[in-house]
Amino acid sequence: MEIAPHRGTRHAKITGDFAEHLVLYWLSKHGFECARVDHTGIDLIASKGSKFIGISVKSRSRFGKDESDSVSIPKENFKKAKVACLAFHCTPYFAIVVDNGVDKFRVYLMSMETLLRISPLKKSGVNWNMRQNFLTKYLGDKEVSYFEMSYQTIRW
Repeated sequence: MEIAPHRGTRHAKITGDFAEHLVLYWLSKHGFECARVDHTGIDLIASKGSKFIGISVKSRSRFGKDESDSVSIPKENFKKAKVACLAFHCTPYFAIVVDNGVDKFRVYLMSMETLLRISPLKKSGVNWNMRQNFLTKYLGDKEVSYFEMSYQTIRW
């Protein structure tokens, strides 16, 4: 029986914070003014010219075998993002950040409208599929911004 690697007790919180900072870095590098906010429904606010977006960041840290598991986004997250974006006069966006557990971070950024077009809302929410045929589909969608970052643990 194989035992799954142990994660620190705060790993989920650390993963979420890291993902938010990674998206902030990416946006800033591409000319956005942006800030991390502590608000129900959105984690980041960014602007470029007259475009203002409120971003809900969803992140997952995988360990090899489960790297193709979907990222589930509960239904209520969409309503919360809409309400927050109304208050801040911005367009709701979602960023999905996944560590595949082996050697790569994948980061997707899209409007809520695009996310719901690609992965329609079901009774419980949305499932952002991480199987290879879906990853290829996302790359072909011009409304999905994407980057990936490779890493290698040399010694532990």
